[in-house]
Amino acid sequence: MQASKEWRWLQCRTQNRLLVDLGDELQLCTPFRLRQLTADSNSSPTLSVEEAEFYQNVFDYLCTYAVWSEAQCCQISLNATAAKFHLLPMQAKSWFFSPYSGSEALCNAVVSLQSKEMLGECLIVDHDSEASLCLNLTAEFRLDENIVLEQFQAIKVLNNRIHPLLVSNKLARRA
Repeated sequence: MQASKEWRWLQCRTQNRLLVDLGDELQLCTPFRLRQLTADSNSSPTLSVEEAEFYQNVFDYLCTYAVWSEAQCCQISLNATAAKFHLLPMQAKSWFFSPYSGSEALCNAVVSLQSKEMLGECLIVDHDSEASLCLNLTAEFRLDENIVLEQFQAIKVLNNRIHPLLVSNKLARRA
């Protein structure tokens, strides 16, 4: 789905969430609560050129995996765009994840994080030399025995916690 100049960001007080109005009475509800949003997310409701370009790049990149449907790629890309451009900065929460000790180079934006409970898949939305903002792609990613990260929620982690995605696992899921 191509980004459109008609798309708008909406802050829904009823649902306490950031929404994306896609036109034709179609809206996507992000998992991001209003208190998590930057002040300017309310002042610029139309999708900016930079946001549209980011959305399109993520959408095209995800489609190369041939794992997600076009609608799923759209949903992931819109949530990633919202996280990158509208979330307040957050502190890294790396204690939930084991460090990566392998030797395989990290060269993809779709990565794995290993919690005490399970392996989860994430999309790197933004990064710097120390840490990365990751969008959770796993349904109910258990971080520990008490905490579950909902699908499409964002979490910041130190870069040494990021594991390369095992492509063979992705291909097996598609079959």
